[in-house]
Amino acid sequence: MHPRLRLELIIERMALRRACTILESAGLTGYTVLPAIAGFGGGNRWNRDTDISAAGNMLVVISIGTPERIEAALEQLEQLLGRHIGVLNVSEVKVLRPDRF
Repeated sequence: MHPRLRLELIIERMALRRACTILESAGLTGYTVLPAIAGFGGGNRWNRDTDISAAGNMLVVISIGTPERIEAALEQLEQLLGRHIGVLNVSEVKVLRPDRF
């Protein structure tokens, strides 16, 4: 197994395109986008079923890469989160096929 970093970003749908552009520009070779169904944070509960429009939808973006590529994305993602609702975390993972990440 080979060490890599996993970046997980929960972000508003309206910021998705910009977040993905940042990941691609940093040289990350892939990412996956999943819907965030509900959550709790900042003292508030939210649920995508309670919003009539899709504007408030939250998404989860997951990408795995080398520390250098993840670090290259972090500064711009931090700036993006200064303008949008979101949460970002990075953790260490091990992958079977390092050439894919």
